[in-house]
Amino acid sequence: MNLKKIAEQTIVITGATSGIGLTTARMAAEKGAKLVLVARNENALRELTDQINASGDKQAIYVVADVADENALREASNKAKAEFGGFDTWVNNAGGSVYGRVMDVPTEDLRRLFETNVWGVVNGSKIAVEHLRERGGALINVGSEVSDAPVPLQGMYSSSKHAVKGFTDALRMELEADKLPISVTLIKPTAIHTPFPENAKNYLPYEPQLPPPLYAPELVAEAIVHCAENLTRDFFVGGMAKAHSSMALNMPRLFDKMNESMIDSMQNSGEPAKARPDGLYETNSNLRERGAADRFVLEESLYQRANIHPIVTAGVLLGGGLALAAWLNSKTGQTKSDAQSRNLSASGNYKISNGKSFEMSESQSYRFEL
Repeated sequence: MNLKKIAEQTIVITGATSGIGLTTARMAAEKGAKLVLVARNENALRELTDQINASGDKQAIYVVADVADENALREASNKAKAEFGGFDTWVNNAGGSVYGRVMDVPTEDLRRLFETNVWGVVNGSKIAVEHLRERGGALINVGSEVSDAPVPLQGMYSSSKHAVKGFTDALRMELEADKLPISVTLIKPTAIHTPFPENAKNYLPYEPQLPPPLYAPELVAEAIVHCAENLTRDFFVGGMAKAHSSMALNMPRLFDKMNESMIDSMQNSGEPAKARPDGLYETNSNLRERGAADRFVLEESLYQRANIHPIVTAGVLLGGGLALAAWLNSKTGQTKSDAQSRNLSASGNYKISNGKSFEMSESQSYRFEL
């Protein structure tokens, strides 16, 4: 199965007016893709669509939909077929969070969170597979590192991403068993500098923040675009995502203790909680890719470069390894040569490799180049 180049694709993106979805939409548009943008905020959708179509071509259209509503979401597929003849990649990105201890968050809010984060992915995936089973293409679900490495104070968000991982992995196996031409990818970002904490509902006594280090949303967008063109099972965004996942899977008790010791400090912005709108029940997007807080952000990831360009990386590592080996060999040879060719100045009897011996007094000095 071969996936099309981005410039030849039509891509459906949910949660397209904020954070990762917005950054992905803009990046894909710059690369020439046609877009079907999905979100709840019609004003933001219209503004974004106008920005993308400013060149004069009809490159983007939008659909106002809550991903928890399967019938409303299906309109994205219908409009893609009507305007562009179908779509090649579907990105399930829409999501939200609730900050608070699991026992303190009302069940109603937890159910609503699952409606968006889990059922939104299920609805989008079913609609995408119905279309792509004949046409072929990519289904990309945006999960999180917390599907492997859950964090306290975001217990239900972590739970929802565990569900997304289980659903995505099972769906992939079923589609592959049926030999359908659909690539199914799970994206696992670490902490990304988006409006995520500001859009989350908060039950903590302080305003939450994402734990450092933060990575740029462009890295997630780059990963999504890469997976739309290349068959990929899953993709960790940021080296810390892989590190956290590996630690949680291989050293679970150490991971637990580490998080327990920093349960509040890592996610406490230092600001008291305030009354503010959130995105759990109503839209709160306003075309912002990054969070409002002035935080240090990693704009690049060597781990990601290696993931996207494995052959180049292997060549660099091999070349570096050979250069290091050659240097070490030269140093070893030089050291050995120096040792073997030292001036012999001590008196006594000496035997050389041919079995012959000779005497040397303290006043004599011989240099043997061996």
